[in-house]
Amino acid sequence: MFRNGWFHSGDLGVMDADGYLTIVDRKKDLIITGGENVASREVEDAIYSHPAVSEVAVFGVSHPEWIEAVAAAVVLREGAGADPAQIVAHARGRLAGFKAPKYVVLVDELPKNPSGKILKRELRDTYADLASPRP
Repeated sequence: MFRNGWFHSGDLGVMDADGYLTIVDRKKDLIITGGENVASREVEDAIYSHPAVSEVAVFGVSHPEWIEAVAAAVVLREGAGADPAQIVAHARGRLAGFKAPKYVVLVDELPKNPSGKILKRELRDTYADLASPRP
């Protein structure tokens, strides 16, 4: 969309000292937790480095204290074993504490559109109550 001569793509980026722009995430995928901005892509990259992880999607879920909490849906490699606590610990070793996922769900597959793009909106809807207090 063009506004005032600028194209607004919905992408978020950072410019380095040499003037190079690096796209880091999509604006709609930015998670705001406890007043801090978390790029889902950065968290996904950290989780992807775990040897048992085949696919991952990071998204925000509503949280009563932090506004949003970082959550991850993870598909494990065939024959690999890892539990959610191990995935969180792995991420914590590579990220600032507020960026590490508070919730990890292991899934058989991630929802995708016909072209293979992960549908994070579906994950946000499916796991909307993940941070809700348990009765």
